[in-house]
Amino acid sequence: MKKIISVLLVVLFFSSCSEYQEALKKEDVAVKFEVGTKLFEQGKYSKAIRLFEQLAPSYRGKPQGEKLFYMYSQSLYKTKQYYLAGYQFDSFNSGYPKSEKAEECSYLGAKSYAMLSPVYSIDQTDTFKAIEKVQGFIDRYPNSQYITEANEISKKLNEKIERKVYENAFEYYRIGNYKSALIAFDNFIADYPGTSYKEKALYYKLDAAYLLAINSIVIKMQDRLITAKTCYNNLVKFKPNTEFKSKADDKLAKIDEELQKFNK
Repeated sequence: MKKIISVLLVVLFFSSCSEYQEALKKEDVAVKFEVGTKLFEQGKYSKAIRLFEQLAPSYRGKPQGEKLFYMYSQSLYKTKQYYLAGYQFDSFNSGYPKSEKAEECSYLGAKSYAMLSPVYSIDQTDTFKAIEKVQGFIDRYPNSQYITEANEISKKLNEKIERKVYENAFEYYRIGNYKSALIAFDNFIADYPGTSYKEKALYYKLDAAYLLAINSIVIKMQDRLITAKTCYNNLVKFKPNTEFKSKADDKLAKIDEELQKFNK
């Protein structure tokens, strides 16, 4: 019995392959559509894509193309071709805005762009585009079944941008460009008031202000020390028991010591 089943499976496999190969060569779009649909339903997305690519020019803009482009978009998504999937989902919604699949395609299109978002340390152009797409979906379908996941995706994308901006500011501090660091930390805190990096940003802003002051020419030192002291006050006001309290207090003592020289 096992041998018979094995033989049948082999026959079905080669029959399926033969059907697929023949469909690729045929000019008959109906045959291609039928075989492509069968492959899609079987989860053989890569093969289905080749047939859908051949069919696309014949079905573009036509009512009967709705099913084809839905399957095509889904197949690209399932095979993790997110750039092409995002484009095709967008195209589907433009061509078939009243489709019952429009909401799903809008969500998966946005998610495709989100999947293209790189790690925070490199250029975030794709992340900004993903945020725009996801927010567009949220605004259009506020009661969608996908809204919880969409909000979570949006949160993660925005957190990535937030970290990128913080790290950019910290980089100025790290290389000793304290004047630029102060501006960058100021902008970061203003743009992301609820950020989880606020405590760190306030401390490194204090340190940048202190280092800028003590390395200044005498004529600029007093004003910059006063600025550094304000940075200390902002840090302890935000979080009195900050993890940087010991270091911050040490900086304050040195700032006060330097300021006393100007009072003599």
